Amino acid sequence: MFGFKKSLSIPAAAEALPGRATPIRTADEHFLNHHALKGPYPEGFEKAMFGLGCFWGAEKSFWQLGDGVYVTAVGYAGGPTPNPTYEEVCSGRTGHNEVVLVVYDPKKISYEALLKNFWEGHDPTQGMRQGGDVGTQYRSGIYVFDDAQRKAAEASKAMYGDELAKKRYGAITTEIVDAPEFYFAEDYHQQYLAKNPFGYCGHGGTGVSCPIGTGAKLATA
Repeated sequence: MFGFKKSLSIPAAAEALPGRATPIRTADEHFLNHHALKGPYPEGFEKAMFGLGCFWGAEKSFWQLGDGVYVTAVGYAGGPTPNPTYEEVCSGRTGHNEVVLVVYDPKKISYEALLKNFWEGHDPTQGMRQGGDVGTQYRSGIYVFDDAQRKAAEASKAMYGDELAKKRYGAITTEIVDAPEFYFAEDYHQQYLAKNPFGYCGHGGTGVSCPIGTGAKLATA
């Protein structure tokens, strides 16, 4: 998961690795709660997707939010290479980000709570890195599934940007785009820090609280 010298720009489709036509093998179920990793998911549940650095620690931060989170899974998204492997993503030649897919029950946990966890869980001002992890796969991103998620994400970005500016942080570099295809990462990456409690985790935030969910008004109009 450690960074090394490589391109910090996303390759064009013609320059990206070719990938493969079939998905790579992954786990069948969540290591902790044994829910089917790829579904089917319960009716009425929703999906969210985030990139916030090394996906091992990022995933853990979401599964710890409680029983409103039905499934978390790590994978690759945002680049042109189909069905990439971890090694290919680490090369910087796929354009993919390390992301977390969150399947949640909106009756038990709100999308805004997921956004708060996202913003406070990393430094969204660092561009193509998180701390010592350097590369396109460590960029900050919110990948939205509908207009409501986009509006909430954009509003929370503006809100958190104001809070960071008060603490003299730079501008937020987080990309907010429609959710691209999600490619499940290899079995051993799924819930990695549950399987390896003392494993590497470069996950950390700025220490600045995001006011979303505290009564602060979101300007979503």
